[in-house]
Amino acid sequence: MKMHPDGSLGILLVNTGTTAAPRVAETRAYLREFLSDPRVLDMPALWRWLLLHGVILRFRPQRSAEAYSKIWTPAGSPLLTISRAFQHALQERMPEAVVELAMRYGAPSIADGLRNIVAKHATRIVVAPLFPQYASATTGSILERVYAEAGRLWNVPALTMLPPFYSEPGFLDAWQAVSQPVLESFRPDFVLFSYHGLPERQVRKSDPSGGHCLVKPDCCEVIGPVNQYCYRAQCLATTRALTVRLGLKPNSFATSFQSRLGRDPWLEPATDKFISELPGKGVRRLAVLCPAFVADCLETLEEIGLRARDTFLHAGGEAFQLVPSLNDHPAWVNALANLLSQQSSTPVPDYGAR
Repeated sequence: MKMHPDGSLGILLVNTGTTAAPRVAETRAYLREFLSDPRVLDMPALWRWLLLHGVILRFRPQRSAEAYSKIWTPAGSPLLTISRAFQHALQERMPEAVVELAMRYGAPSIADGLRNIVAKHATRIVVAPLFPQYASATTGSILERVYAEAGRLWNVPALTMLPPFYSEPGFLDAWQAVSQPVLESFRPDFVLFSYHGLPERQVRKSDPSGGHCLVKPDCCEVIGPVNQYCYRAQCLATTRALTVRLGLKPNSFATSFQSRLGRDPWLEPATDKFISELPGKGVRRLAVLCPAFVADCLETLEEIGLRARDTFLHAGGEAFQLVPSLNDHPAWVNALANLLSQQSSTPVPDYGAR
């Protein structure tokens, strides 16, 4: 990629974040920041405060810290160490750019990432939220914070945002490169595509018409102006594209949604319940892909790799395989580099369907 004529290019990679240590105090601090975000818990401020401080922070930090401890490595949090490895690999792939890593919650912060890029004399920044499918709670929250932190700088560089890449050929090819060898070796009789869940109300709020998303039975079959921000539609589009690339037969795969929180209706089917029912339907060898995550983290390694595995085996399944995420696979490094190269010359991002 050539250097932008206005000066060096800065790239800010942003993911969700992680606790600083698998202990209750650090995990409570992380959850407090994460769940205080009104785009995550989208409810009136008083109700959010009462739910967070009266219920969630009293019980969840202990459980989450225990979950983190099961996947923690000598190098630290898997999400952070994998993201650092990807950052370094992308920097090698794009030596003329300044590549920084940030987390929406916790460290390294978005503010520090922007300052580091500006300190290295970049005059144009491409912000890359590392979420293939758009959701206000992830990409939307990142963009809101990026704009707020950039506005605090005296000299504000030109900012460009990487749009959701759920259907980009490079992203899909990278998943094929990672998963096909695993599936060919494991030989599952069923493949589950598990995405992070969302409350149904958040999906409906993405529909400006109020009469399409989760209303019409075929609401996600085609992506157009009215549902271009629909997380569920984008997840299903990713599944459809990957099943074609992987050559999966009809009735040998499904899509589900994990990580639900609270009692409000979330997208269905729920991954944990769906997996518990598969052995009773004759599934003996189950493989799970998580294409909403580009790096392995608590939701893939612990929730799927440990808990979902136990659920499946205890229900009568015989073999379970979590397909690794993209992590720092060369195909993914190359795919994102190409997307960033294209975006660095695009003045206005377009979140519409591709």
